[in-house]
Amino acid sequence: MNEAPDQHDEDAPVQEARLWKDNGWTARVIKNEDDEGWAVAMYKDGEAEPALVGPWTMGRDKKNPKPLDVNAFNTLVKTAHEVLRRHEQQLHAQLHKSTVVSGADGEVKVTLDIVPDEDNPYALLTAFDEMGERLAQVRVQPGFKLSPSSAQAWVENDFRAPR
Repeated sequence: MNEAPDQHDEDAPVQEARLWKDNGWTARVIKNEDDEGWAVAMYKDGEAEPALVGPWTMGRDKKNPKPLDVNAFNTLVKTAHEVLRRHEQQLHAQLHKSTVVSGADGEVKVTLDIVPDEDNPYALLTAFDEMGERLAQVRVQPGFKLSPSSAQAWVENDFRAPR
């Protein structure tokens, strides 16, 4: 059975002047709300918000946007992917911190892992010996500030929950 000509596969590539869709990404040329020009919004499939919005070049007539092409699309995908990767790295760095301090039996690695639960956020403060064995773990407030001095104080206080 043949499909009607106006029906197309959701995953099929789209290559139009203002809309380009391929490899899990969609580029859409939009009117720039801030000025008289144009912008391009990059969406990762399944996401409601764009990963990247940036200025887009005017065409030769200085009125309409330059059409999307394969080279521009590939560059936009690479840039949007990098923006997402940096965002994920920044989020990971905010939620997971660690430091190393001296303990009675050698170095102790102390980690703070924040669990950003909407209803009940908390953090886990964990100590590991030099072999990676867990020495202690306590639940703390998500705003607990892990520093070499706070980690050292926790270790010296026999891993009792900090106040």
